[in-house]
Amino acid sequence: MQKFPMTVEGEKALRQELEQLKKVDRPRITAAIAEAREHGDLKENAEYHAAREQQGFCEGRIQDIEAKLSNAQVIDVCSIPEGEKVIFGVTVKIINTETDEEITYKIVGEDEANIKQNKISVTSPIARSLIGKEVGETAVVRAPGGDIEYEIDEVRHI
Repeated sequence: MQKFPMTVEGEKALRQELEQLKKVDRPRITAAIAEAREHGDLKENAEYHAAREQQGFCEGRIQDIEAKLSNAQVIDVCSIPEGEKVIFGVTVKIINTETDEEITYKIVGEDEANIKQNKISVTSPIARSLIGKEVGETAVVRAPGGDIEYEIDEVRHI
């Protein structure tokens, strides 16, 4: 069975979503289905069909989250001694060697990735090229528009 890396924050967020789905959304949807059933003919009852569809999405998401959590390898980067090597969970500041543009990314699990928050998936091309490198080294990212070189400026365990 393959384990999927996940940060402590990512696991916490999934557990909160799972609790929300099980304790709030599932009972609300069940009540909506019961109410819609009371309205009579189910064949032409749009409320009933909408509630059943919501129930399907909710149950599917619950199963998805439970599967992810059961196969998660939670990594607390703060418990790992600080170093200059890029590993899963670190926050890394890189500099584009052509434009001198600085950008900071946190390398996280696939479900946690959010480019707006500068969180990139460990399986992304940028993260794959950075993993294993140290401060001062250059990483080459193969992009559709051509190769881009980044110099690793800083690695933080936060």
